[in-house]
Amino acid sequence: MSHPIRFALVLHNHQPVGNFDGVIEQAYQDSYLPFLEVLEQYPNLRIGLHTSGSLAEWLAARHPEYLDRLGELAAAGRVEILGGAFYEPILPMLPRRDRIGQIMAYTQWLQERLGVAVRGMWIPERVWEQCLASDLAAAGIAYTVLDDYHFKNAGLAEEQLHGYYVTEDDGRMLAIFPGSERLRYTIPFADPQETIEYLRRVAERHPHTVVVFGDDGEKFGTWPETKKHVYQDGWLRRFFDALLANASWIQLTTLSEAFEHVAPTGKIYLPDASYREMTEWALPAEQLVLYERMRHELQHDPRWPVLAQFMRGGFWRNFKVKYPESDEMYTRMLMVSNRLAAVETSSASTAPPQQAASSDHGALPDRAASLAAGEVWQRPGRGPEPIAQASVVAAIDACNGPAFSRHVGTPASTSLVHAARQELYRAQCNCAYWHGAFGGIYLPHLRHAVYSHLIAADHLLEQHVGRAGCWIEAAHGDLNLDAREEVYLANDKLAMLFSPFRGGMMYELDVRAICRNLLATLARRFEAYHVKVQQGGHESGGQVASIHDRVVFKQPNLHERLHYDPHLRKTLLDHFYEPHTGVEAVAAGLARECGDFCGMPYEARIRRNPDRIQVQFSRSGHVEGQPLKLTKAVTLEAGSSTLEITYLVEGLLPLRPLHLAVEFNFAGMPAGWDDRYYHDGQGRRLGQLGRRLDLVGCDVLGLTDEYLGLELLLRFSQPANMWAFPIETVSQSEGGFELVHQSVAVLPHWQVSGDAQGRWSVSMQLAIDTTLAESRAEREAVAAAS
Repeated sequence: MSHPIRFALVLHNHQPVGNFDGVIEQAYQDSYLPFLEVLEQYPNLRIGLHTSGSLAEWLAARHPEYLDRLGELAAAGRVEILGGAFYEPILPMLPRRDRIGQIMAYTQWLQERLGVAVRGMWIPERVWEQCLASDLAAAGIAYTVLDDYHFKNAGLAEEQLHGYYVTEDDGRMLAIFPGSERLRYTIPFADPQETIEYLRRVAERHPHTVVVFGDDGEKFGTWPETKKHVYQDGWLRRFFDALLANASWIQLTTLSEAFEHVAPTGKIYLPDASYREMTEWALPAEQLVLYERMRHELQHDPRWPVLAQFMRGGFWRNFKVKYPESDEMYTRMLMVSNRLAAVETSSASTAPPQQAASSDHGALPDRAASLAAGEVWQRPGRGPEPIAQASVVAAIDACNGPAFSRHVGTPASTSLVHAARQELYRAQCNCAYWHGAFGGIYLPHLRHAVYSHLIAADHLLEQHVGRAGCWIEAAHGDLNLDAREEVYLANDKLAMLFSPFRGGMMYELDVRAICRNLLATLARRFEAYHVKVQQGGHESGGQVASIHDRVVFKQPNLHERLHYDPHLRKTLLDHFYEPHTGVEAVAAGLARECGDFCGMPYEARIRRNPDRIQVQFSRSGHVEGQPLKLTKAVTLEAGSSTLEITYLVEGLLPLRPLHLAVEFNFAGMPAGWDDRYYHDGQGRRLGQLGRRLDLVGCDVLGLTDEYLGLELLLRFSQPANMWAFPIETVSQSEGGFELVHQSVAVLPHWQVSGDAQGRWSVSMQLAIDTTLAESRAEREAVAAAS
């Protein structure tokens, strides 16, 4: 007989904010529901389960019966419900107030909906920085689970990766369980007996210890080919049967029970890390290619088991460097969070004293409420336990002290603030901010969801401060934390961000009526896995494989669609091309820049009138050695959704025309649908938005998305030749490599010749019409009210 061991099976179920309803429903039918149905048939098995708040809200609306069944299992002690940050943000990415606020908000939601007391939590993507220890403790969390990779990075050997460890930050304590990477690759892909044998070996060396499996619940049915493997082929039942067959020495436990009854293995301070694959994905693409090559070359070296423990990947925060578009979302999120904090601070300063200590989330969880009141807190229903372990748990409770609280004012004054905070929290969902084996930032609907919630939060805060009617404002400062100044221009219809340092480009264009950022674009860039795309793909040969190991093409000839952009796909990018440059070279990112204007620093000025503001950018540069000055201006009026754009080029030489192209990009208007199309402004359609255009002598070009209820109309004071083409990326997702439409590029271009003073100018107008969307919303509101 083997020595006894405790085994904690912890699943994490999550769907991103903004994911398609049909996709979530499919995951429910393929994974969440069948797993629960099988588990219910094994009354002697116990697991831990974390369901992200975004998924839990969807379940509450679509399948409340699932949550009811889950609550019954929790009440029976068969499922431990783990908490977490409500909308699954990367915690180090957030201000401390939002980290703690998200955790406490979800704890309260779970307590109210499922009737559970939350003590442990799931760390989103297991992205860890040591400062989180004090924040989790402040939010009332006693323990969590991370990967054993985190502990290896701290210098622990394989033999030490069992049980749990305690850590602290700023005098607040937290218990952390190491989750087994080995089990992440055997469950559910290997035969169940392989997991049993692994547990047997651990038990022989470390009897009475705790082994933890913690990973995505989507592995059990949603990941490619796993539904048949896990349910139809009976893997899950065979796994559960194997655990029960060895119940004499494998004790299925929960993290809560292990925390209560097992003494900590020791004390640890963990370096910044995530799971191993995430740290690799965070590397720059070229470095990731080198890293993977080195791992491949060394893995057969007899020294590899020793060398591997010292190999490190990158740092999660550098996804914001790898993908500047992620940093744009991040810094925009901070703008909204800071504005919300300022509103809350203002409310707190004017609140009655008896309300200044209240929580913005209503009643705190029992533990937090009693601690905040200065009472001694005891875990309800705790039975006899070893004196030494009781002192550990009590020490953590005593050390951590009162839970965090915050104030936002009276209920009557804070309904809009509370709604704005929920919108902000939703925008902090991690999935759109990074990229690895899943689509992540490459999925346009996830990026649009982030901006949609940020724009909605901004709108709610505008309402809270009483701003109504027509208005306009402009500001400047380091808005994206790059030590350079940016410009913010907004009115009651639109909001824009400009970067003078990066070519005077517009990098955000928010349409308030539909909560859409038309510049939530993504540039085409080299990815390490493009090496595999260039080599060709294959199916998995009928065997179930982890998504980390699959190479599958979802469309043919993807290697022919690999193009890379020399600049971000934004608006008001100024190109000087060779005279005979064609749309093919421009669309492929191969056209030669003859000037030094695109992406280079511009000087900026703001000109203000009471109801009208102009932002002006200018640069003195060169085109093929010829000195030239370019000035461009964007003018916006209060109450208007039309941008007036003017260009002035000075220093042109006689008989030497230059080829100027002004680049616009528009995201969120998908290709491949008949109700998304170009038109000539007179009702004549010019094709779907996925079509490439090469037009001559245009004075108007329209882009319409009937589904969104959006029409864009570009008008020119001088007829322009016109290029338009889709921006499509080749990216990786759990289903394989795929082509994804990101945005539409529109480039009016001219052969510019100077007048007698060597000057040339053009005026453009970008009109943004959301009448269709607004009238549709009004009809839906009337129908809902009736």
